This record gives sequence, C-alpha cells and structure tokens, in this order.
Amino acid sequence: MDKAKRCGEVVRKTKETDIFVSVEIDGLGRADIETGVGFFDHMLTALSVHSGISMTIKVKGDLEVDCHHTIEDTGIALGQALGQALGAKSGIVRYGTAFIPMDEALAMASLDLSNRPFLVFDCPFTNQSCGSYDLCMTEEFFRAFAFNSGMTLHIKLLYGSNDHHKAEAVYKAVAHALKTAVTLNSDGSTLSTKGVL
Repeated sequence: MDKAKRCGEVVRKTKETDIFVSVEIDGLGRADIETGVGFFDHMLTALSVHSGISMTIKVKGDLEVDCHHTIEDTGIALGQALGQALGAKSGIVRYGTAFIPMDEALAMASLDLSNRPFLVFDCPFTNQSCGSYDLCMTEEFFRAFAFNSGMTLHIKLLYGSNDHHKAEAVYKAVAHALKTAVTLNSDGSTLSTKGVL
C-alpha cells in the first residue's frame, strides 16, 4: 500500500476476462470505466463518484456468452485493489452506513472494513435486466467485491418500483457508506479492541 496516496492496482487475466483496475482512495472520485456493459459502467461510475474513490476499470470479457463473468470478475479485481489500497485497514473510521433515495426507491448499505468478509443482500428486482446488465448480477458483484476486499456488507432495498432506480440507489448507498468507512480517523489507530483486524 502507498500510504501517501492509498492506491491499489490489479491485473486479472483468465480465459473469460481481461481486467485492469486501479483505485486511489483519496482521488476525488474520478472515474474511467469501460466494461462493455453500459449500465454496469453507469453503476461503477456512480460508485466511484459518490465514494470519492477514483477508479480506472478496463474490462474485456466474454460478453458473447453473457455479462456474468465480466461483472463478477470486475467485483473480484475491484475488491482486491481496494484491499491493497487499505493495507492493514489501520487509521480509518472502518464503519459506514448510508440510506440513499433515488426517486421512488430507497436503499440502505451498512459495512465494516473488518477483514471478515460477509454479504447480506436483500434487494428484490422486478425485471431480468437493465439494458445488457442482468439485475441478478448485482448480488454477485457485491459478493465478489466484499469478499475480495475483506468487507462485511449488508445491503437492503427498502422499496421502489423502477429497477434502474433501485439498482442505482443500491450502488450509491454502498458508495456513501464506503466513503465514511475509509475516512482517516483522528489518531491513526486501528479501531478494534484486539488492536488489529
């Protein structure tokens, strides 16, 4: 981890995807996103801008199959890059919770950068997809992101009717919770009774 800049970078190549991800936690939310899935690009851009974490994400995936590998593997690489940038996760607020409205939809995200990865996802969608983005992949993305960054993540969609709005509220809620959690604390200590995470 570069403590001055809190940066992480991951290159992940498989037979299904070729991914480059870099993150800068204090980078003011500059987003450069190309995954080949338009709605996913839109969601990742929201995640970057609203968290304040600058993200460069370039993905070439087997979209002739479907979007599954592209989205899940992006979650893996982005989680690994965030984990690199946070290092031992010392000196941060650690926890974050946000309720975010998007028109008629309301979503909540609560997370702990704990090194104990877990996901609780309670977000019902009505339709199969938004554009070429399969809505069921929202859960798969956040599972991969949480488990590869060492994050306990709870996401709940409280209500909503438009799937675009519901998904966007979810991504933005995670972004705002993350923005709080990565904030530097006042004394640089590790927020744990154990002294380490």
